[in-house]
Amino acid sequence: MIEFKNVTKVYTTGTEAVHDATFSIDKGEFAFLVGSSGSGKSTLIKLILKEEEANSGNIIINGKDITYLKPKRVPYLRRSMGVVFQDFRLLPDKTVYENVAFAMYIVKSTPKHIRRRVPDVLAQVGLTEKAKMYPNELSGGEQQRVALARALVNNPSMIIADEPTGNLDPNTAWDIMNLLTDINARGTTVVMATHAKDIVKTMKKRVIQIEKGNIVRDDK
Repeated sequence: MIEFKNVTKVYTTGTEAVHDATFSIDKGEFAFLVGSSGSGKSTLIKLILKEEEANSGNIIINGKDITYLKPKRVPYLRRSMGVVFQDFRLLPDKTVYENVAFAMYIVKSTPKHIRRRVPDVLAQVGLTEKAKMYPNELSGGEQQRVALARALVNNPSMIIADEPTGNLDPNTAWDIMNLLTDINARGTTVVMATHAKDIVKTMKKRVIQIEKGNIVRDDK
């Protein structure tokens, strides 16, 4: 599903963000990426999303080596991924329904398919009654649920979540974690970068720890 083979990333400043990283995440797995600020975990996420290029090594996603993927093919790679960020990144001038539908519009889904799929995924994240509301009318937890619905709507093989509970209070954070657990139980691979030690400890999922660019722990 996701495989790193001796991957190194050095920024133009000379900072080595990832050094010789080797690990693989299997289909259907739930894996946490942990580490202190500046440890390299966000760079790992960006390498998976092809937002950054590795200086050496190989990255394989869904059985395809994306290391030298041409820029015009990157959008097709990302269609296999649903991405959730700490700051939600919703479109403020669109309703909940429209924010989720927009992700389907981008990949040229038919209007009929959009009308069928969006209500289903809103129900999955418990937002059926919020469909006509705008982001500024929602709580932080509800906005993150919209972001999750948007990530799910195109049936991705994996969810990549970068600090998805970082802006949420503890109770709301656990609501989001329960949703991610449910999504994972349905067969979707989940990779989550986080600082939340209590969540990692309680969930008892795989933990990949990176410090100063090096993978220092990989507990299954």
